Amino acid sequence: MGSRLLLALDETDPQRAFSVAEAAAPHLAGIKINWPLLMQGGLETVAKLAKLAPVICDLKVADIPNTARLIAEAAYGAGAAGIIAHAFPGAGPLRAIRDVAPDRDLYAVITMSHPGGGEFFDITALAAVARDGGATGVVAPATRPEDITAVREAVGDLKIIAPGIGAQGGDPRAAITAGADLIIVGRAIYQAEDPGAAAREFAAALGD
Repeated sequence: MGSRLLLALDETDPQRAFSVAEAAAPHLAGIKINWPLLMQGGLETVAKLAKLAPVICDLKVADIPNTARLIAEAAYGAGAAGIIAHAFPGAGPLRAIRDVAPDRDLYAVITMSHPGGGEFFDITALAAVARDGGATGVVAPATRPEDITAVREAVGDLKIIAPGIGAQGGDPRAAITAGADLIIVGRAIYQAEDPGAAAREFAAALGD
């Protein structure tokens, strides 16, 4: 198996972000970028990073199907390998994203990693939405391995990516044992003195 490590590249300086990504890329399954970096660097950031590793745009799309489609066209058109969207708006927006690029990944948020992040999320219901919407994977928190276990039971063989490792305190091995396929690490890598070494250590800890 290849790397199980996704880098959450939440840097806001595009030059610094690319430097970190270049150092970490040999140890990664992909790079997840969020709104702050996209707002600073523009969509060209996606294309640039995609030369190093597959890019997942963590846009947490939560809108009507037409708006979801427009967002997906921009992100996939820029070279994104995947998009993260919320499941709670229903299957329609997810289908609209999926229809833009059926060969790319779509991850639906089932529950979140911050304290209280699972309080209003019905795992069974949102997992059903993810399946109905054609998601290829889901997001479940490494900070609560019991949620990953519940999500795994609900989504079957869909891929699970798990944030909350490092600064948020999640245990990568516990997340994998609970059913996660890939773990997401941000600050513990991109704020490290040597991001490449930090990425290598996390990948090694996962048996990669």
